[in-house]
Amino acid sequence: MRITLLAAAFGMAMASSSAFACTTVLVGSEATADGSIFIARSVDSSSLNPSLLVMHPAAVNKAGSKYRGSDNPEKATFEYPLPAQTFGYSTGPDWDSHRYGGCGFNDAGLGVSATESIYASDEVLKLDPYEKLGIKERDIADVILAQAKTAKEGAALLGRIVETQGAGESFGVGFVDKDEAWYFEAGSGHQWLAQRLPKDKYFATGNQGRLQQYDPQSPDFMASATLVSWAQEHGFYDPKKDGAFNFAKAYIRNDDRDVTYNYPRVWQIQKMLTPSLKQDIAQGTSFPVFAAPEKKVTLADMKAILRNHYEAGELISHDPYSKGLRGDEPYRPISVFRAQNTHVLQVRPELPQAIGQINWFALGMSDLSVYVPFYQGLTQFPKSYSSATDEADDESAYWKFRKLQTLVMTDYPTLAPIVKQSFAEFEAQTEEKCRAFEAEYLKLAKSNPQVASKLLDDFNLGIANEAVALAGKLTNKIYTQRTKDIEAAAPFKNRKKND
Repeated sequence: MRITLLAAAFGMAMASSSAFACTTVLVGSEATADGSIFIARSVDSSSLNPSLLVMHPAAVNKAGSKYRGSDNPEKATFEYPLPAQTFGYSTGPDWDSHRYGGCGFNDAGLGVSATESIYASDEVLKLDPYEKLGIKERDIADVILAQAKTAKEGAALLGRIVETQGAGESFGVGFVDKDEAWYFEAGSGHQWLAQRLPKDKYFATGNQGRLQQYDPQSPDFMASATLVSWAQEHGFYDPKKDGAFNFAKAYIRNDDRDVTYNYPRVWQIQKMLTPSLKQDIAQGTSFPVFAAPEKKVTLADMKAILRNHYEAGELISHDPYSKGLRGDEPYRPISVFRAQNTHVLQVRPELPQAIGQINWFALGMSDLSVYVPFYQGLTQFPKSYSSATDEADDESAYWKFRKLQTLVMTDYPTLAPIVKQSFAEFEAQTEEKCRAFEAEYLKLAKSNPQVASKLLDDFNLGIANEAVALAGKLTNKIYTQRTKDIEAAAPFKNRKKND
């Protein structure tokens, strides 16, 4: 039975492993409890595809230097010219290619979360197909973070690339800086729309293009030059019949796959942040694109969203874990075992960039992982976070967490509470330590920036190492419990139970 459950866990992890499937949430500064701007996303691919954390130093580039989507010079792939100087930046890429950068900040203060896989309609793609050498999900974080300074500039640069060189697939991308956040969606091979996040609202999406409104006269929008005219010319938009232009209706796929795979996640997020909303879960296109939270959103709320698997509330019957693994559950949850990482990019404009921008990064399945803060001013990542392969090992942070999660999934109802309580205590302690560290950093930053930088490195690396050590300790604890369980189930002792 236990072997069967373990197999089921891996089966759930590998389902749809060839496709990227994420969940993204953006929250504006006036909608949060402390004035932070948040971009959160789960990176869901395969449990056997470890995520790393990598530093890319600032560089002076020779004339003609290019970013290349593949390190293989014989393989035709997306290329883009590099400026004379590129910013230093961080990413959370795949272990093998070091592409699919996923999330990070650059030295200019821009944060990017890339990407949310979305799907253009088949009819649109017949007329404006993806470009084989167009920009793909794997390229976006590295290209944008290397050279864009602001959220708006990053979205505009990506838009120019899609218009001129084309997109190799459809995607959604979040951009954030100290002032604002933007969300970008590619609707076909060369058409795109980006919208500024209203400061008092939040935005949630799960593998579906959700932007709708477009006002070319408003500074809150950017788009491809022919976004509306192309749709009208080819019969995807009729002003007389349709009224105002709707990007999602014109360009984005919407069919029965979205009803169970995508809509429930957005419905759940909006129910968590705006409980009074009454919505038909099967009518996802009617969900508000931007909504106001009923209470100011906190970092804890963002973590809870990424960890959600319908464990409470109206959709509790769709929880696929708490009463034993159910890989046949039709409603895809936010937290899935096959997640490579989940992250919350937090920007606090009132603080110096080095500590005001944090990537709260959790490896593997968010529900059974711990969020570790990585400050923008950190000059190096822990070695354990920067190396891993697709085979389990005893050194990498990824496999420390993944082995614990795999073991817990063999008896989730019994074992998950042990891990979740321990990680919750660690996160609470970490936030207290962060407040104390930040106060000390602020005292040093102006008078002795070098000492302040060393303090940041020492503190941040220490917290990360403590998290990895805790994962190892919990793994041993769970192994002990599993050993007791198996012995109790198959003791084979004599009647006196003494041999």
